[in-house]
Amino acid sequence: MKQDFRNVTLRQLRVLAAVVRTGSVTAAAQRLNVSPPAITLQMQLLQDQARLPLIVRSAAGTVATDAGAEILRTIDQIETLLEDCNAALASIAGSHRGSVTVGVVSTAKYFAPRVLGDFARIHPGLELRLVIGNRADMINGLQHCEIDIAVMGRPPEELDVNATVIGDHPHVIIAATDHPLATLTAIEPARLKDEVFLVREPGSGTRALMEKFFAEAGIAPRIGMQISSNETIKQAVIAGLGIAFISGHTIDSSLVSQSLSILPVAGLPIIRQWCIVHLRQRRLMPAVQAIRDFFIAESAHYVPDIKI
Repeated sequence: MKQDFRNVTLRQLRVLAAVVRTGSVTAAAQRLNVSPPAITLQMQLLQDQARLPLIVRSAAGTVATDAGAEILRTIDQIETLLEDCNAALASIAGSHRGSVTVGVVSTAKYFAPRVLGDFARIHPGLELRLVIGNRADMINGLQHCEIDIAVMGRPPEELDVNATVIGDHPHVIIAATDHPLATLTAIEPARLKDEVFLVREPGSGTRALMEKFFAEAGIAPRIGMQISSNETIKQAVIAGLGIAFISGHTIDSSLVSQSLSILPVAGLPIIRQWCIVHLRQRRLMPAVQAIRDFFIAESAHYVPDIKI
């Protein structure tokens, strides 16, 4: 019998998305605030209409089949259109009203919230939601339309995005002020091969840039500890647990003079750029466009000017 998928409900589609993205029926039920049997029923109805298996269970949890992945892509498009419609209705009701979700990589939290704070004071009728995470979180949020616009470093190559540079972003290696390397005036990267590095988690843009720097230098750095917080990394460096490759924008000038030293490593600082990023396929509602324009016009007044 020929498939006819036109009678599926939005609820059924959202159930499929929740099951795949959480990895289980139980977790999906918790996310959607319903019972597991209700999730199972909706999944069965959806598979009956698709006439194809949509999910399979694996060691990693519940994953989508090829048919399920195709439906998930459709769900993302539907959710995007609904969000755009909602924002359009809000803009009709009043310019710069409604809500916007802004994603910020954790390294940018040292300046981006201040930009948003000043924007919010100018546009008090707009509800801003701030999501802070690593690079992988921003890519996932943009891809699934959970984030309207993001502040991050290198634009994701795996997504079709519009990205505009809003400022320079230096990366350096830091050590405690009493570390033996802190007294040197010039350090070749090879000199660091026996040092213990405190690093960000996989998925972090800083971690990826560090790995690229050392790969080009022909060095495999010794990883002493993986830490998901820049603040914790700095405190661990001060405590003498190792040294770290880190964004210059996470370092307060008082810490540099009192507790931390920026090491004069050849090839550093590496200067990357901060970008404001959104999916090209998403129509920018007035509020999102206003935030984007504000970041482009005003970020130079907020991005720290690090003297290295």
